[in-house]
Amino acid sequence: MAKKVLAFDFGASSGRAMLGEFDGKMINMTEIHRFSNDPVIVNGTMYWDALRLFHEVKQGIIKALQETKIDAIGIDTWGVDFGLLDKNGELLSTPVNYRDERTVGMPEEVSEIISAHDLYSRTGTQTMRINTIYQLYYLFKYRPELMKLCDKILFMPDLFAYFLTGVKRAEETIASTSNFLDPYKKTWATDILEKIGIESRILPELIKPGEVYGMLSDELCTEFSCDKIPVIAVCTHDTASAVTAAPAKDDFVYISCGTWSLFGTELKEPLINEQSEAIQYTNEGGHTSTTRFLKNIMGLWLIQESRRQWIKEGSPVTYADLEREALAAEPFKCFIDCDAPEFAIAGNIPKRVQKFCEVTGQYVPQTRGEIMRCIYQSLAMKYKLNFSMLRDISGKDFAQINMLGGGIKDTLLCRMTASSTGARVCAGPIEATVMGNIAVQLMALGEIKDVPEAREIIKNSVDFNTYEPENADEWDKYYEEYSKYLGKSGENA
Repeated sequence: MAKKVLAFDFGASSGRAMLGEFDGKMINMTEIHRFSNDPVIVNGTMYWDALRLFHEVKQGIIKALQETKIDAIGIDTWGVDFGLLDKNGELLSTPVNYRDERTVGMPEEVSEIISAHDLYSRTGTQTMRINTIYQLYYLFKYRPELMKLCDKILFMPDLFAYFLTGVKRAEETIASTSNFLDPYKKTWATDILEKIGIESRILPELIKPGEVYGMLSDELCTEFSCDKIPVIAVCTHDTASAVTAAPAKDDFVYISCGTWSLFGTELKEPLINEQSEAIQYTNEGGHTSTTRFLKNIMGLWLIQESRRQWIKEGSPVTYADLEREALAAEPFKCFIDCDAPEFAIAGNIPKRVQKFCEVTGQYVPQTRGEIMRCIYQSLAMKYKLNFSMLRDISGKDFAQINMLGGGIKDTLLCRMTASSTGARVCAGPIEATVMGNIAVQLMALGEIKDVPEAREIIKNSVDFNTYEPENADEWDKYYEEYSKYLGKSGENA
């Protein structure tokens, strides 16, 4: 009988429960439950509504069990964020959203204790204020009472797995987003934390993708009227799950497209040297202890947050509307640096785009279409920059880019990516993260042999779209103009 597994995939704005089944040739998926993931701001702090999200996990399990018997459960989420548990296993506070402003200035403060160079040399992690290390340092400095009560820290997928099983463990790929995991040994770099005042006793046991956190608790089995179900540690960082599903063999480039754009390649070993530090590429974990060598780039957040703003102002605009208006606008009139600090925080992105262009002496976009065109082409130019850097540092001549995830439904971005980079773009699967989650569960259950076999099965299970470069010379012509605005900020008014 075919195995059936339940995959939970949490994004920054929504989550879903997907039932996966493998018939020996293809993986088939059915959406069982979908729900919103709405950050909540209380007294100026942005939180994740973690208990509400766990309620949705339970609803997903209930709905799945109404359909069929479940052989395993796997959970993936975004990286860096966490919950703190006391010695009784109780949640000490509501997990804070990485976009909260509490970590502004924390990288600079930590660098006075351990230099950015030393930290990168030890962990190979891109310096970003959202990283777990900076969140913990904030708590150490400003919420010491919490840290004294903390017995264990659990990243978001580990926290949900704990709520299901009562077992406190941390999966390797999600731990690699923390900025305090040794990328070579795949062990906690405890000395780094202790240097900044964080006691290493709060770190849970590490486990690898495919290992089992534990079994569904007796309490929940009674509540659901079901037998014991293993909760498997998939590649619990969503990008790691997506890369597991990449329909490629050796030497491939991927862009995992969602709220963030994760641009990188898969390596057998970490790549940490002066050049990788200079371009701030990060070394995160993948299945079978591979390295995801990548750059975190501000992604569709810019479009999502712009749409939210326009809706708030009374314009019920759709993503299709925005894509159509962007396509109709004149190209290459202005650019932004998508990774400028003002674009990382929730708020009025369209106004910030206009201010960026004004401060940097460019044409200031006036219409929605012009603002969208500016965002789209700036993001595609950022891909062009990183494609060039990745070729240079790896010494590999990548001819194709694999675009993965929900962002590939945005065909304008796919076309612009092919044209800006001059590379063929293979877009798919859309459900790469869920596919990777399901594949790791099936490997753990012995249904699929390994990642290469999983990738071949996934390749045969979904449809793909291919985009060839168009007017690449035109993109080359304006690349120098775009480059003038890298490292700039609209906050410099």
